[in-house]
Amino acid sequence: MSCMSMMSRALRVLSPSRRVLLALLPLFGFFAAMSPASALAQAAWPNKPIRLIVPFPPGGGTDAFARPLAKVLTASLGQPVVIDNRGGAGGTLGAELAAKSPPDGYTFLIGATHHAIAVSMYPKLGYDLNKDLTPVTVLSYVPNVLVIKPQHLGIKSYNDFYRYAKANPGKLNFGSAGSGTAHQLTVELYKSMTKTYMTHIPYRGAGPALQDLVAGQIDFMFDGLGSAMPLIKGGKLTPLAVTSLTRSFALPDVPTLNELGVKGYDARLWYAVWAPAGTPREIVLKMQQEMTKALAGNELKEAWAAVGAEPGGGSPEEMQRMVDLEIVKWAKVVKDSGAKID
Repeated sequence: MSCMSMMSRALRVLSPSRRVLLALLPLFGFFAAMSPASALAQAAWPNKPIRLIVPFPPGGGTDAFARPLAKVLTASLGQPVVIDNRGGAGGTLGAELAAKSPPDGYTFLIGATHHAIAVSMYPKLGYDLNKDLTPVTVLSYVPNVLVIKPQHLGIKSYNDFYRYAKANPGKLNFGSAGSGTAHQLTVELYKSMTKTYMTHIPYRGAGPALQDLVAGQIDFMFDGLGSAMPLIKGGKLTPLAVTSLTRSFALPDVPTLNELGVKGYDARLWYAVWAPAGTPREIVLKMQQEMTKALAGNELKEAWAAVGAEPGGGSPEEMQRMVDLEIVKWAKVVKDSGAKID
């Protein structure tokens, strides 16, 4: 007797409800095979290029970490990891693009402190940071540094800078990567703690702002070491102070604002990776593992050290807890400073 005949006789002796259940079992197997885990097993990830969205123009701090990372991941994953610079609106346009991209494991976002600030700074965002994006891991932590063009306005030290700011309210102007970015809010925090007033000039990224700073078109910046360090090493910018509580290993002779009298001032940057919400958990964890391996390798260790950064790492859950704390911290700065989108 054939297998099909035996199955038909078995179905006839079962109750109608059990017959329906048994008849549906092949369909259950079909849908199980279509689950993300099975789909991942059937079509090994990655099998095509991966897009890494950098939500700022080339030349900024985010780029300083994205490009070395993309190079290492390209080698380890066996597929090109392509940088896609999408600047504008303080990094939120690129973040929105990532949030609305297909959650298929082929689009990731390198975001930063700016994106935790944007939650309270922008009245209407085209995405929800915690609902439309899912964390992968933290890439790096890096202090901001107060930088000016050498000898600009006769300023040679932080004390010169502070005295000039106090004596000339509103005359010093500072650049940022855009309204609502960490570049702006770290200065807003400084202004509120020192009772000084300076004028904000927003750009479409740290790169263009740094170009104008070197050219003397703006007076100073609080910029991440990631993008400022090459200009400091080249003698094009002078560092006056760092924004972390402890001195940077990369600039051991440059004091912190905290030790210069701005007690308790602490504003280091961080850079991290998100995926569109709904990206299969298996892919998120695989990418997190690849990035953790990359961060432990000599190539990224050396690249990070060259720009004064400390490696990140950690699970998606640990990153989410950090981001939640940052959202609360910067919401208070936004409220206390009265900072608004220009």
